[in-house]
Amino acid sequence: MFDTIIIGAGPAGFTAGIYAARREMKTMIIAKEPGGQVALASEIENYPGFKSIESYDLITKMQDQVKALGVEIKIDEVKKIEKQNDDSFVLYTAKEKYQSKTIIIAMGLSPRRLAIPGENEFNGKGVSYCANCDGPFYKDKTVAIVGGGNAALDAAEIMSKIAKKVYLIHRREEFKGFEVLLDKVKRKENIEFLLNIEIKEIIGKEKVEKIKIYNNKINKEKEITLDGVFVEVGRIAHTDLVAGFVERDKADQIIVKSNCDTKTPGIFAAGDVVVGDFKQITIAMGQATIAALAAYQYLQLKEK
Repeated sequence: MFDTIIIGAGPAGFTAGIYAARREMKTMIIAKEPGGQVALASEIENYPGFKSIESYDLITKMQDQVKALGVEIKIDEVKKIEKQNDDSFVLYTAKEKYQSKTIIIAMGLSPRRLAIPGENEFNGKGVSYCANCDGPFYKDKTVAIVGGGNAALDAAEIMSKIAKKVYLIHRREEFKGFEVLLDKVKRKENIEFLLNIEIKEIIGKEKVEKIKIYNNKINKEKEITLDGVFVEVGRIAHTDLVAGFVERDKADQIIVKSNCDTKTPGIFAAGDVVVGDFKQITIAMGQATIAALAAYQYLQLKEK
């Protein structure tokens, strides 16, 4: 029996693990992979205490700290959750089951897809959702970044240092990202902006060879030859696992109360998976701190 099981191993999950362990709670973290969305970035420049730190280094430091506190980390996926008569919970993975008095949901968000022909077929064969992960494979090649937010701008800046040519494709005229980041991207000579453009198809034989694009301003289609497509059109919440235990908004993000508690006593949520206008590491970690301390308080009050 664990005092708390944390689902997710990004900054929120690791932070919750740290605070739970420091309250002497028997703690486990279950996640498909460590890092969360931080793993999709190259360098982190807005994390207090570091002018700049590689995402891998930051993730490793967090993971090492959690392990040193005695937190058990399982690389697995929770498939089902059941509530017991004693108000504890059973979490089922494909092969195991674990019992816990509380749960902290910190599963983050997943990349949104374009849902166009060729996207699934060439996933891993020229289609990627992580410039930081797969960028080095496209050294001196031609790639397209799709999106209009900070993630797309960041990916374009990363790839400008690796690829020979970068197309930044956005279906609208204006970008939603930070002006300082947009200005930085505009200064890159090997980045070409393609605005009011939608990708209609990804084409190739064994790998990506070209894309079919549509100009929604002049109603014209054409094809562009390239080697890779990086999709950066937002993230989505996969919270069906806990749908019966929490309230969600229209985007399936979890609605929490002031202490990051949900409608089900003993279940808390933190990080990007929680409803909020801003998705930042420091916000996720702050929420995770609250969630872990609230879970501890919940157990203390329950035992009285």
